[in-house]
Amino acid sequence: MDDIDGDPHDQIERLEAKIEELESRIESCGKFVLAARVAMAAGAVVLVALLFGAIRFDPTLMAGSAAAVLGGIVVFGSNSSTAKVTAAEIAALEADRAALIGRIELRVVSDSPTLQ
Repeated sequence: MDDIDGDPHDQIERLEAKIEELESRIESCGKFVLAARVAMAAGAVVLVALLFGAIRFDPTLMAGSAAAVLGGIVVFGSNSSTAKVTAAEIAALEADRAALIGRIELRVVSDSPTLQ
């Protein structure tokens, strides 16, 4: 929590905005992880096809498929770790938000008759 003496409602609002921003980052990481898996799988399939002669050997195709596999591994690892770190940040912010909510003096709403 940055400002302990400030209005808890404003702090909660800022924390919720930051949490939403981080959740969108995790969603974006998920999309990149999926793309990386597709690139790794496609590159591996082409390499296996080249190895067994299902596709005529082409050095450019082999280099491209190897690059897809290696690039996919890098993108997968990077975005997976970013998602884990971001999830930890969200957990910390949610704990801060819960502490702020605990500081607020909540009013009990009585069971008054409704107009329905």
